[in-house]
Amino acid sequence: MALKQLEKQHELLSAEDLIKKIAEIFGDKAAFSTSLSWEDQVIAHFIFSNDLPIRVFTLDTGRLFPETYNVLNRTRERYQKEIEVYFPNTEKVQELVTKKGASSFYESLENRKECCFIRKVEPLNRALKDVECWITGIRSEHSENRNTLSKIDLDKQRNIYKVNPLVTWTLNDVKALILQENIPYNVLHDKGFVSIGCQPCTRAIKEGEDFRAGRWWWEDQSKKECGLHS
Repeated sequence: MALKQLEKQHELLSAEDLIKKIAEIFGDKAAFSTSLSWEDQVIAHFIFSNDLPIRVFTLDTGRLFPETYNVLNRTRERYQKEIEVYFPNTEKVQELVTKKGASSFYESLENRKECCFIRKVEPLNRALKDVECWITGIRSEHSENRNTLSKIDLDKQRNIYKVNPLVTWTLNDVKALILQENIPYNVLHDKGFVSIGCQPCTRAIKEGEDFRAGRWWWEDQSKKECGLHS
């Protein structure tokens, strides 16, 4: 199936079948970036259980929760597959912490975005070098600025296709599959952490709070992003 045909027919495909078609079209030129979240564990399950040639990678910012590293290890053990790990540029991190301290991200939005760029965006750009199709676990429920996304889009900044197989899934859909397939997941999700990033920048949400309220919780804005998906 050609990509143009896939663009027309993707709404008829299940998330798993869409990922299989992406593998047929792009092979190892397709890559999946996982944060080891609920959603990303579902996509990793589809890729690994079908033995697809899609590259799977994650970003280690150096400030992740111990529980996140634990789910990374359990996923590798469950599927016996490699997950590539990309780290930030050591010199850039050293320079940032030397000049502004270890917690400059609390001081201003500019500082927080600078930290996110060094620890997340730049490593992502390296991981996506030579990639033609980028698969993500984004869902439209995640935030206000994600509710108009489609399953197949073009990342104009990087000039690559961006596929969001679970964009129409609800959180209950995700949880149901994880339970059904016994997929490893981050135990912090059971403690109110619905969106998990770096440890200093993430907290559990309270009842009635927005899905992304626990990310950069000290910032007063509704469209909080780190720059990976802007």
